[in-house]
Amino acid sequence: MDIKTQPGAMPANPNENAPQPADFKPVEWAKDLLRSVRVAALGTLDRNTGHPVTTLVTVATDFDGAPLIMISNLSSHTANLKADPRASVLLARGGKGDPLAHPRLTVLGRFERIEDEAARARAKARFVARNPKSALYADFPDFSLWRLAVAAGHLNGGFARAADLPGADLKTEIGDAEGLIAAEAGAIDHMNDDHADAVQVYATVLAGEEPGPWKMTGADPEGFDLAAGERTARVLFAERVTTGEALHKTLVKMVREARARAG
Repeated sequence: MDIKTQPGAMPANPNENAPQPADFKPVEWAKDLLRSVRVAALGTLDRNTGHPVTTLVTVATDFDGAPLIMISNLSSHTANLKADPRASVLLARGGKGDPLAHPRLTVLGRFERIEDEAARARAKARFVARNPKSALYADFPDFSLWRLAVAAGHLNGGFARAADLPGADLKTEIGDAEGLIAAEAGAIDHMNDDHADAVQVYATVLAGEEPGPWKMTGADPEGFDLAAGERTARVLFAERVTTGEALHKTLVKMVREARARAG
């Protein structure tokens, strides 16, 4: 997609395209927000007037990083998406001090309802693992899962840090990862049920988080996701992982290295 036609892009704005600080890594920061933030502002177009409408939703990601939402047919934003699927999600990380000093990512595209039964089952598993409370209503007949076909993103990393990103930069390549996709659910359950101590090490040593009831919630070729209550963390692999066997070997190697570093 040409930058001039990319949704949200401002190619003629000098402030948007000024030289960036050396420590600013737009793609890395954007992917981290995409994989770690679980609550988003959803922007849809009002079906009656065309006005922008912003609502709050919980969010997860598909294997390739595409945002997933679980929404009710009773909600206005669902009716809006049925009339016009163009939408955006704003993912923001809070913290102390000025909220505008913290990074946030806007992802633009078109939402598509997941109709295929197998695809919906996989998406549901990832969504519920990421948002456990959604298990209470995930099977209600009026709820459905939607996937954002990512067109572009805009990252604001704080003052003097901004970047327009094509959709391809936000997504994770999964064409060679069928083995990992098939093994993910079982591997996650195995780690959480039988190796909770290792999951704790991943969170505290590799992600630098405080101790807590950490659970592994998802894995993809670039890394894996963790959650403990309201907290989330992301750990990256040193090399791409595309099979269940490679995931097992990598996780074993990582916990050994982390324990050696800690001890």
